[in-house]
Amino acid sequence: MKRQEAFVDEKKMLKGGLHCHTTRSDGDGTPGEVIRLHKENGYDFLALTDHRKYNYKNFAEDVDITIIPGMEFDNTFVRENGFRCFHQVYIGPDDETNGYSQDEEMPSGTAKDQFEFQKYLDEAHQKNNLTIYCHPQWSSTPTRYFDELKGNFAFEIWNSGCAIENDMDTDNGMYWDELLGQGKNIFAVATDDGHAMYQHCKGWVMVNAENNVKSILSAIKKGAFYSSCGPVIKDFYVDDEGEAHIEVEGCKTILFQCDKHPSKRFDANEGEALTHASISTLGNRPYPYIRATVIDKEGRRAWTNPIKL
Repeated sequence: MKRQEAFVDEKKMLKGGLHCHTTRSDGDGTPGEVIRLHKENGYDFLALTDHRKYNYKNFAEDVDITIIPGMEFDNTFVRENGFRCFHQVYIGPDDETNGYSQDEEMPSGTAKDQFEFQKYLDEAHQKNNLTIYCHPQWSSTPTRYFDELKGNFAFEIWNSGCAIENDMDTDNGMYWDELLGQGKNIFAVATDDGHAMYQHCKGWVMVNAENNVKSILSAIKKGAFYSSCGPVIKDFYVDDEGEAHIEVEGCKTILFQCDKHPSKRFDANEGEALTHASISTLGNRPYPYIRATVIDKEGRRAWTNPIKL
């Protein structure tokens, strides 16, 4: 049996935000206001990722929430008749192994393409930070512009700010399957990138970890999480006969997905809800990996990370 890491030796599933902004850069809410809003919405941890300004600090010290150190880094590489850009979230440890300091500020990048941009990722990784590729649709970057970047553990499958304001980055599954189909080992995260207060708390990750920075970072690095805008995923595994199974709290639709394979769709009967679906990953076109998308009756989605087969 192969069980997706989020559901192996399950600890408490922690709800967390990995990308948001405050008045420390261009967000509307103060850091304290943003932290309190997330706590009120059931978050266990949060990264304040203001543009080019690193943060370790909990600005609402009376609020019991784990702060993941981080920031957002940017680089625009096309400026004629529009733009193309690379935006990356950095998140790192809360001890001396993190090469960035509190309030450290950095200028924007100046790279002209992904190969030149790689030096910024290399620096972040050398400073023990994990990196997330942000909002590819909003950034006007089809995969050919970022598919050779090395070291990103994840990219954004969902970005609330872009979804609300631009109807973009609402389900970047085609990007993901193209990367996975090339053999890239990359996970997907749902984030808010919240600037206005109403953009916060719409997309998150559920992480199988202890509630401390070291455990959370270790878990997300190995993909022990799923991403959601509402639906709850309870298990995802492939059994010894090659059958993929997903268990969820009641939902409307389940999709099994893989590059070079049409999605397999399961819909609940009228007035009912799905709690389980399964398909064979074998046959004359065996799956090299399998992932699933879950959709509830309000149209909100959740995404498993893939199981390699």
